[in-house]
Amino acid sequence: MEYEDDDWLCVTMEEFSLATENGSSRQRMSRKRNYDDDTREYKSKNLETERRRREKLSSRLLMLRSLVPIITNMNKATIIEDAITYVEKLQDKVRSLTQELHQMEATSEETAETKTDEIDAAEDMKNWGIQAEVRVAQIDGNKLWVKIIIEKKRGRFSKLMEALNNVGIELIDTNITTAKGAFLITCCIQGKDGERLAIHQTKNLLQEIINDI
Repeated sequence: MEYEDDDWLCVTMEEFSLATENGSSRQRMSRKRNYDDDTREYKSKNLETERRRREKLSSRLLMLRSLVPIITNMNKATIIEDAITYVEKLQDKVRSLTQELHQMEATSEETAETKTDEIDAAEDMKNWGIQAEVRVAQIDGNKLWVKIIIEKKRGRFSKLMEALNNVGIELIDTNITTAKGAFLITCCIQGKDGERLAIHQTKNLLQEIINDI
């Protein structure tokens, strides 16, 4: 009986060992199956994410292509390069228009300031009882003495000098004073090349020039 018990024990241990090995093998196979399933699911998710990313990129490129007026080629790199060129042109245009706007605003402010100054000058002349005036008198030789009082306006004196030069009148010893919203100009004048000037005609000519400026 003792031997039989030992044989039974040996058989039982062998069966237990075999059962343990089978269980471990099944556990390993189960873990492998789970790992393979997880790997396939992870890869599937990555593929789906990549597919959505590509679709989104393609959609954005199509939208970009529709916004850019000139596309030289339909590949992705060219679309992006053409879009960059187009944006740079738009930026240059914005800078140019901004500069023009600033110039217009500056001109508008300068014009408004000039008009304000002219209004103030006219009011000053009126308040001080100063009236526009042109006087002409004969002096030595072919020279005439001239006194002019006109409303003070920006650029008016330079326009007067230019107009006199255009009609052939030379100015000598010119003095100019500004006061009470008026220009007071005194000078001697003569015709070019010493031409004699008539007093009455010269006065009328000066008056016409002043009215035009």
